[in-house]
Amino acid sequence: MDDIKAMEKAKEHFGEILEEQLKRIQVMKDDQDWVDYSSLDTIVIGICGGDGIGPYISQSARNVLETLLTNEIKSGKIEIRDIDGLTIENRVKAMKAIPDDVLDELKKCHVILKGPTTTPKKGDPWPNIESANVAMRRELDLFANLRPVKVPELDVDWVFFRENTEGSYVLGSKGVNVTDDLAIDFTVATTQGTERLIRLAFDHARKNGIDKVSIVTKANVVKTTDGKFLSIAAEVAKDYPEIEWDDWFIDIMTAKLIDPYRRKDFKVIALPNLYGDILTDEAAQIQGGVGTAGSANIGKKYAMFEAIHGSAPRMVEEGRAQHADPSSMIKAAAMLLGHIGFADRSKKLEMALEICTQYEKAKVMTGRSNGATGNEFAQYILDTVRDPDLEKKWKSYQIK
Repeated sequence: MDDIKAMEKAKEHFGEILEEQLKRIQVMKDDQDWVDYSSLDTIVIGICGGDGIGPYISQSARNVLETLLTNEIKSGKIEIRDIDGLTIENRVKAMKAIPDDVLDELKKCHVILKGPTTTPKKGDPWPNIESANVAMRRELDLFANLRPVKVPELDVDWVFFRENTEGSYVLGSKGVNVTDDLAIDFTVATTQGTERLIRLAFDHARKNGIDKVSIVTKANVVKTTDGKFLSIAAEVAKDYPEIEWDDWFIDIMTAKLIDPYRRKDFKVIALPNLYGDILTDEAAQIQGGVGTAGSANIGKKYAMFEAIHGSAPRMVEEGRAQHADPSSMIKAAAMLLGHIGFADRSKKLEMALEICTQYEKAKVMTGRSNGATGNEFAQYILDTVRDPDLEKKWKSYQIK
């Protein structure tokens, strides 16, 4: 009898999830056009430090942004705001992934530069609240996660388009323990959510003269949701006849990214949420570690840019937070600059970051006192940006 009651309760819970997702589909159908940053009197950039090492590396990235946008800040075209309150302590106090007052402040910004946040896992001292990242992507409808990875000497030049608001992550906190012996989680794929992500990937390829898009799923096993993702990709690809496309299963794709004979064939890669999280961390490791990779979360109204690594609370506990590597946050800042219309400054910052982290290494981040502090490394990058021979120097390294 107890099992029957548990099953009925689980069914009721699933029904609530279905209603929620059907409402979300209607919102996507009614969605507005993309924001035009050039038409805004003032572009508001929110700096959200997060927790752990987040405030430290966010400050380093903020220093870079303020230096590169000095004139625009003075003229009022750009406003930079601090958004506090996304710490694990504050989130637990409110028992929300994003406290209401913090979410209100985030929605007053056009773009956000966000430091890492702690997501509790089973066994942690914190309550099992939802990931702030997942919640922010859902609340601001940041449906596309863009992660570029580039290592010229390995013939690696990839851009990943990870679906951000569906899959298993968006319902990751809504699974149900039906009985003591049975736990069920959920995953979701919609026509609208899948199509807009894949179309953005093909649009990026077209705009940048890239002739290939790869789709990654496990559609041979996860036949319904992954099958939907793959079938929609086939339909979208018909609108881009000049672009070749192929599809890969996630398990073999993890192997092919480290295959020196095949990895050069990949260019733009589009994939569902969970697979994207795993594959982009592997790709970042090829580049030099997750500390080197930035991430853009794009929606039609809002955009959020972040480091892809975690909050590293141990570094704070050990008094080493000032030595945390800000490269990932500065990469995110470069992506932010490009997104709001400062393509030239974005390109120069990415060039300088590549030179400082992969080639010259006049200052090195070790995460300890025998290396540079984050602010010292940020200044090293800014000095490199100002080098009049920056582009010539960067090109010389590409040739090597």
